Amino acid sequence: MTFLWIDMLWGLLAAPALVAVYIYVLRRRRQAAVNIPNLEIVKLALNGRSRIRRHIPPALLLISLCLLVVAMARPSAVVTLASEGGTIIMAMDVSGSMRAADVLPNRISAAQAAAKSFVDHRAQPIRVGIVGFSGAAFLVQPPTTDAVALDAAIDGLRPQFTTAIGAAVVTSLQTIFPQVPVDMMVPGFGGEQFVSGAALNDISAARAPPKPAVPPPVQPGSYRSAAIVLMTDGRNTTGPDPIEAARVAANLGVRIFTIGFGTANGQMINFYGRSIRAMLDETTLKAMATMTNGQYYHAQSAEELTKIYQLLTTKLQKESQETEISVFFVAGAVVFFLASALLSLLWFRQLF
Repeated sequence: MTFLWIDMLWGLLAAPALVAVYIYVLRRRRQAAVNIPNLEIVKLALNGRSRIRRHIPPALLLISLCLLVVAMARPSAVVTLASEGGTIIMAMDVSGSMRAADVLPNRISAAQAAAKSFVDHRAQPIRVGIVGFSGAAFLVQPPTTDAVALDAAIDGLRPQFTTAIGAAVVTSLQTIFPQVPVDMMVPGFGGEQFVSGAALNDISAARAPPKPAVPPPVQPGSYRSAAIVLMTDGRNTTGPDPIEAARVAANLGVRIFTIGFGTANGQMINFYGRSIRAMLDETTLKAMATMTNGQYYHAQSAEELTKIYQLLTTKLQKESQETEISVFFVAGAVVFFLASALLSLLWFRQLF
């Protein structure tokens, strides 16, 4: 357990002082009772149980005050919470190397089957979007809870040329944040250098709407409403740098869970007359996951890929995160306070 305002805990030092004051007041009352015979007779008439009872309400009141002090220190703890919704973008590699048959029946078919299993076993409130990437990245299916539409989108993926991992991240982020100029946040990609120029006497250019603002960076992994699950069997060959794209995701707080798919040595395949060796760039995939507070996985078979997707299903639906728990201490303080007041009224016909 950690505290956001730990200095407030110094207030707990008042508890021993309050106990000392309480003992002092009791002794003063006892001395006063000795001087008044009638009160002393009443005191002697009290049994042991009654003497214990008189201390219970003050003790409960003291516990209540201590809990309030702890609550003001704003305690937080790592708790596991069930997801009540959110968005997961599945970015799937459909480059030519996905035709390799080192994973039976071939990589693309195995990846499609595992992705559909992921869709079928997710919690219903979670929306899933499908992004396919080869030489470019494209949104195949906007985020939805419709399993039929998602399965159809996954089945429609076909292998093409080259691999644009960075573009897949940019497209996924743009799907999550449609109002954010994600492409302008990636160095050397997007922005004004990709916009055609206008004539010098074009008055409309001066009336162009202002560019959308780039949001300030946040803590990596702090955006819990969406995550990206990126599966690839190769290395980036075109488009923006995957590391720079992942840095943008980190600044937006979005986690990237990367999956490297294929055997360690890869395989040479012939794709429309071109020889392609399917080799993983695990260094880049691990770096992308680390900087976004995600995680990297490696699957060498269809079974391993399916298990990884199942693991991610559980991980993304029930996540551990640090949460402020002051409300529980406040609730406990209220319970002890009410118990103290009720017992005092019940036993002594007075409030404290």
